[in-house]
Amino acid sequence: MPDEFVVGWGTLALINAGLAQGKNRTGLNWFLLSLLLGPLATFILLLVDKR
Repeated sequence: MPDEFVVGWGTLALINAGLAQGKNRTGLNWFLLSLLLGPLATFILLLVDKR
């Protein structure tokens, strides 16, 4: 796996954690989920409502 891909995937996971915290969700859980699902987790996070 190229290093740029790994850095980008990790950055996306951090951004998702911040988005999740802004929606009153657990940032750590979304960070871990984003490591597995990547951009799909971002799309899901954008669709869920704020608590």
